[in-house]
Amino acid sequence: MKTILVVDEHPMLLKALCFKLQKAGFDTLAAVDGKQAIEFYDEVKPDLVLTDLLIPYVTGMELIAHIREKKQQRTPIIVLSKVAVDDTILEVFNLGADDYVTKPFRPNEIIARTRRLLA
Repeated sequence: MKTILVVDEHPMLLKALCFKLQKAGFDTLAAVDGKQAIEFYDEVKPDLVLTDLLIPYVTGMELIAHIREKKQQRTPIIVLSKVAVDDTILEVFNLGADDYVTKPFRPNEIIARTRRLLA
């Protein structure tokens, strides 16, 4: 079973997204901030990361950079964010993110994008 690291500072959204992913057959790890996300990533090596950009302690951009520094593993990254500014989206892709979804999003769309990246 594939493990997804889900990172968002909003507990209800985090819980709902993890629930939806679990119902779709994935294991999930939930992190409420970037520091916790890095700890989980380094310890567990999840198969995919779903992260917001605006998270405490370590930003989503810093999390992406940290993951991409681990050259031995090419973990897919999907960014979920309210930020819809072209420069930010371009920067996220330049850092190495695989996909970008603007909030609010449809959970089934996230499941489809997750499955596509893990295929």
